[in-house]
Amino acid sequence: MASTWEAVKDFYVWALENGDSRTDPWLLVYSPVPIILIFAVYLLLVALGPRLMEGREPFTLRSVLLIYNLCLVGLSVFMFYEFLVTSVMAGYSYFCQPVDYSNSELGLRMARVCWWFFFSKVIELLDTIFFIMRKKFNQISFLHVYHHATMIFNWWAGVKYVAGGQAFFIGMLNSFVHIFMYLYYGLAVLGPSVQKYLWWKRYLTILQLTQFVAIAFHSGYNLFTDCPFPDGFNAAVFAYIISLIILFLNFYYQTYIRRPLKKKL
Repeated sequence: MASTWEAVKDFYVWALENGDSRTDPWLLVYSPVPIILIFAVYLLLVALGPRLMEGREPFTLRSVLLIYNLCLVGLSVFMFYEFLVTSVMAGYSYFCQPVDYSNSELGLRMARVCWWFFFSKVIELLDTIFFIMRKKFNQISFLHVYHHATMIFNWWAGVKYVAGGQAFFIGMLNSFVHIFMYLYYGLAVLGPSVQKYLWWKRYLTILQLTQFVAIAFHSGYNLFTDCPFPDGFNAAVFAYIISLIILFLNFYYQTYIRRPLKKKL
């Protein structure tokens, strides 16, 4: 038992000390402990939130949600621009790109936008908190919690060890999708007068699935080529993205195919 505990401690120290020295000083990056605590509090709120709201009137939060969603639209635009422009200026390959660990202007610029992308995933945990406060418990599905909770760990590891390289492709695509996703959420807050024009929710899900398929091909391709980007990260991304494809396909089927068929019957 003692030797196992020593091995765990040794691995933890190794994990701390072998990160990217450029990103280690940045907020929430050096140690996984803050993210683990955030994750634990998040799951606790998911479990206890509905009970805490029992017997209470739901909050409307219209102004808060409008500002929140529009701010995330702006942040997503900024991140998409930074991923795209920095990758083009640095001559990134869209097939195989190692991490630039240098302190060059473009290397640091890419690392910074990777950090912003990671931090945006922490901010997006508020999506769930707002659902709880508004008593929209049906929105807090396994897919919702799984996706939000795991992304903070995925991108903590990304910023800690591989802030750039192949990772930019994921951040760029996801930021692009989130521009439209949070725009949709922001408009939906404005009520029935605007909601009747939001017929394109189905196509948001298709856009999300398209990005996942693109990321699966991107990471899968590099597992079978001699690309100087850690295979462990590509394998992890590939396995994770397959899980999201399965879950989102199920969501699409249940929401847009099975439910309408039931209504017709």
